[in-house]
Amino acid sequence: MSNENLAELLFPDVRLLPTDIYSLYPPRDLPSSAFVTRFAPSPTGSLNIGGLYATLISERLAHQSNGVFFLRIEDTDKKREIEGSLENIINSLSYFGILFDEGPQLTGDDKGDYGPYKQSSRMQIYQVFIKHLVRNGLAYPCFCDTDDLQKIRKSQQDIKVTTGYYGQWAKHRDITFEQAKEEISNGKPFVIRIKSSGSSGRRITYHDLVKGPIEIPENDQDIVIMKTDGLPTYHFAHAIDDYLMGTTHVIRGDEWLSSVPIHIQLFETLGFRVPQFGHIAPIMKQVGASKRKFSKRKDLDGTAEYYKEQGYPGISISEYFMNLINSNFEEWRMANPYQSFREFFIHTEKMNASGALFDMNKLDDISKEVISRLTGQQVFEYLYTWSKEFDSELYSLIDKNQDYTVNILNIGRTIDKPRKDYSKWSDVKPMIAFFYDELFEKDVSSGYMLPTSVNFDVAKEIVLGFSKSYRFNNEKEVWFHKIKELAGELGFAKDMKQYKANPNIYKGHVGDVAMVIRVALTNRTNTPDLFNMMKVMGETRVLSRMETFLGGSI
Repeated sequence: MSNENLAELLFPDVRLLPTDIYSLYPPRDLPSSAFVTRFAPSPTGSLNIGGLYATLISERLAHQSNGVFFLRIEDTDKKREIEGSLENIINSLSYFGILFDEGPQLTGDDKGDYGPYKQSSRMQIYQVFIKHLVRNGLAYPCFCDTDDLQKIRKSQQDIKVTTGYYGQWAKHRDITFEQAKEEISNGKPFVIRIKSSGSSGRRITYHDLVKGPIEIPENDQDIVIMKTDGLPTYHFAHAIDDYLMGTTHVIRGDEWLSSVPIHIQLFETLGFRVPQFGHIAPIMKQVGASKRKFSKRKDLDGTAEYYKEQGYPGISISEYFMNLINSNFEEWRMANPYQSFREFFIHTEKMNASGALFDMNKLDDISKEVISRLTGQQVFEYLYTWSKEFDSELYSLIDKNQDYTVNILNIGRTIDKPRKDYSKWSDVKPMIAFFYDELFEKDVSSGYMLPTSVNFDVAKEIVLGFSKSYRFNNEKEVWFHKIKELAGELGFAKDMKQYKANPNIYKGHVGDVAMVIRVALTNRTNTPDLFNMMKVMGETRVLSRMETFLGGSI
């Protein structure tokens, strides 16, 4: 009876029972093979790259098994919360193509029947279960303040035993109703602790989804499950939520491995089925000759936001992560170049248990492959959306010249040998800037970058001669024939074979002539195919640029 009285003393306003809560969260109607997984971040800043990696694994496990993947926001620590974090998390997941079936929306509403999906809106639920544990003698109030805990710690250190609040050191473990009532009457703050049934001398074995069988000591600490402000600790809240929301598999960083005994004990004490845990090693960063974990503080490239700002397509990051998740993905991709990565089934037991290295060069290569499979129109749409947020100058240009930009992006975009020159959207402007008159004029205002082998007077002769024979409607063969004829007239070899046979009798070769025309039109020595480029530029622009090069003498 004293436990019942204690529960009422501590939680007089909590009238519901666990059975009332269970009725609001019926078991999910899913096949037994379906996974229910979640991403449960705290809203404390930008989503980091490791979180994104773990989330993709969780999403894939759920959706490849026809299960459910949901987003839950663990926002009980209001002091650490950063404004805008929830929006950042939702937008980042959307950008990287990680779609959740249930969770909070940008509108402020929830999607799904197992919410609320923000822990700050679930306080009444947690208190129902905490009161239930107190009522059953499985939890108790602890009135120790910082000084009390420090004294216990000092005593333990003096006799060289494990520090913590457990067993004989758990001062309030067997507190009576009368003692608790007196402390509360005196206004003494308290936490609620679980009454651990564990012993440090016993070990538990569980099968980790990634690391395999693991043996680890039981938890013997009477951990805090409710803080003095009435808020639950992470350990307790996540156990309640994972059970009620039907979570079957939890994927998380291996820094949580040491918490497994606590979490298993909490689930079992509450009478809940324990989900399966998989602990993944952190993604590593190469720094000089050594590797280290990404640092949220030091590494800009450790946040999901960085890759979005740089303009990596979300799908490129996901494709790259699939290579890190299972090494046989690369082989599968080669055999299935046009299938969605979502067609590949991941296996947790094949995952890298020691920590994969994040290779930027590999990411760039994969991203080039991804972008090469897009049409010019698709590239335009991605570029349009990205530049609207991150490059106002480019956005203004492509917004004014939409059809022209699509035609630019289509150059060389063939099925048999697609262009692979962009790894991210921020690569595009430097490569296509010369197509736009505003940027071209700014570029040539300080002069043209002619090859050193051709002087400016000869270059003018070439451009003048070409401008006279240039016809927009000429087929490529006719167009190139005219360049060869012009080369011959101006003392250049008409082909490389001819030039190599007698280099001393020519000013250069036909390639040099084409290069001068290229520079006159673009101020670049390296561009896409010259003929296709001129077709996209159009007759008026081509003639205008040649006239500019000649100083208005066409």
